[in-house]
Amino acid sequence: MFRIGVDLGGTNIAVGLVNDKFQIIQKKSLPTGANRESEAIVADIATLCREVCAAQNISIKDVDGIGIATPGIANHDTGVLVYSCNLPSFLHYPIADTLKNMLGAECGVHIENDANAAAWGEAVAGAAKGTKNNIMITLGTGVGGGIIINGKIYSGFNYAGAELGHIVIELDGAPCGCGRRGCWEAYSSATALIRMTKEKIEECAASGRKTIMADASKVSGRTAFDAMRAGDEAGKEVHDKYIKYLACGLTNIINIFQPEVVSIGGGISNEGQSLIDAILPLVAAERYGGNHVPATELRIATLKNDAGIIGAAMLGA
Repeated sequence: MFRIGVDLGGTNIAVGLVNDKFQIIQKKSLPTGANRESEAIVADIATLCREVCAAQNISIKDVDGIGIATPGIANHDTGVLVYSCNLPSFLHYPIADTLKNMLGAECGVHIENDANAAAWGEAVAGAAKGTKNNIMITLGTGVGGGIIINGKIYSGFNYAGAELGHIVIELDGAPCGCGRRGCWEAYSSATALIRMTKEKIEECAASGRKTIMADASKVSGRTAFDAMRAGDEAGKEVHDKYIKYLACGLTNIINIFQPEVVSIGGGISNEGQSLIDAILPLVAAERYGGNHVPATELRIATLKNDAGIIGAAMLGA
């Protein structure tokens, strides 16, 4: 079995050929050029699909399925990309049929929102493998979410569901890029962590308090965590505040869906098990049902940057 997964992003297009063990055996990428016309971008996707096949001495006709993970609202029933702010020319665009025609493919071409596809990848081949009800949270520039219920991707009646980063955890709180205030994304994304770190550095400078975070050449999502591990009190304060917000959002998600597993991906997940260990007591203390019902497991996502490709490849399988 060979399937093709396409991870269409605002910056890059990555295409992978996936085997029956859910392994990417060939991968190629190109810059997206997101402001180009949609047909030109799809033509590049088609080229990459042909190239990954050629590299393994097979043709498109040997492929059992093709999936596209895309940002924005993807109608997986019609194959139409309804809207994506990162891909302005893809407005109500029939991306699945267009790619199928360009390739002359005989197999089905499926599309899905990129966060949903990543969650599907973790469900099929990653941290949530073997479960039917699971959620993936991605802690990156924003907070992404994907929901799997009874072994199927949940995306709402209008294909715009699972925007978990935009639940409000602090009324009238920090502004979010979506236009609301107090969204989980505004407190638990890597962007938010960097903001909190910079604010703490400025606070320390104004008060004359010492912190090794002030010595960082560039503030990143690791700065406060590294400082905390080095015994820096200001770093610990940022770390603890971030963990509190992250646990709050996770508890809300768990109380709504009660999934078997929540897998955590994105750059912040590189903290590994120590991140889980910090969150778990806060979630356990506030999750609905307490010790009377089985607890949702928190796990670090395992597929990393390949989750979107693998999840896309397995759409329709």
